Amino acid sequence: MPEGDTIFRAARTLDRALAGEAVTGFESVLPKLERVEVDSGVTGRSVEKVEANGKWLLIYFSGDLILLTHMLMSGSWHIYRPGEKWKRRPLDMRIVIRTAKIEAVGFNVPIAEFHTTDSLRRRRVFNQLGPSVLAPEYDDAEILRRLRARPELTIGEALLCQSLLAGIGNVFKSEICFACGVHPFRMVASLNISELSCLASTARKFLIANVSDNSGDKIVTYTGIRRTTGRTDSEENLWVYGRRGKPCRRCGTAIESRRQGLDARITFWCSNCQALESSAARHAS
Repeated sequence: MPEGDTIFRAARTLDRALAGEAVTGFESVLPKLERVEVDSGVTGRSVEKVEANGKWLLIYFSGDLILLTHMLMSGSWHIYRPGEKWKRRPLDMRIVIRTAKIEAVGFNVPIAEFHTTDSLRRRRVFNQLGPSVLAPEYDDAEILRRLRARPELTIGEALLCQSLLAGIGNVFKSEICFACGVHPFRMVASLNISELSCLASTARKFLIANVSDNSGDKIVTYTGIRRTTGRTDSEENLWVYGRRGKPCRRCGTAIESRRQGLDARITFWCSNCQALESSAARHAS
C-alpha cells in the first residue's frame, strides 16, 4: 500500500533513471494521455526531473508538460533496460516512457493526468495538499498549527488528512500513535502540545527512516518491509499495525483494532500503552 515513503523512493529512482534523458517513445492505454502524445508529442521532449509530493508523483518534461500520477492502493512504477522482460503482465500496463537507456512502466496506475504549471496549480485535491512529511522544509510548528485547526477530528483521522500533512498512510498512522502513546481515537482537541509535538516529529522520523537510499531498486513501489521498531527481523518490524490479538511488544497486552473514519480504514493500538483518556482527564476523575 503506497504511502509517502513509497512514492518518495519511486520518484528518486525514476529521477535517477530518467532526468536529463530524451524521450524516445511514449505509450499509454489511457485515452487522455495518448491524446497528448498525438496532439503535442511527449516523444522528443526531455525529462527534467521526477519528484514526490505526499502520495503524488510528478514527472516534469521540457516544454511545461507535467505527468501527475497517484498510485492509490495498487499502482506501481517499474524500470527496465530496453528489451528486458517485464515482471508484470502487459495487460496491467498503463504508461510507458522510453529513453535510449531506460523503459519506465506504470502498471495499474489509477490516476494519471498531463498538466501545465498553471493547470496543476488549479488541480483540486492536489492544490490543497498540506506540507509533505518528507519535504526538506518540514516545520513541526506548522504541522502543530494545522492539526490544532481541526479539533473535531480524531487524531487517527487527522494524520490521514492530506490537507493537514501529506504522506502519512494507514500503516504509519497506527505506528506513529503507538510510538507517542496516543490513542488513535482521541480527539485532536484533547491532545496537549507535548503529544502533538511527538506526533509531528515521529511522523518525520519514521518516514525518513524508511526512505533509506537503495539505488539498485528496479521495482520502485513498496516491495520491502517498513520498519518502525528498529528491528531487522521481518516479524518484528512494526509495533502494532496488522497485529490484532498479538501481544504488545512493550507490555504484552493484546493489540486491538477497529475501523475508523469515513473511509473505514482499520486502526491498530494497545489499550494499555495508549490510554483513550488524556492524563489530565484521568487525574480529574
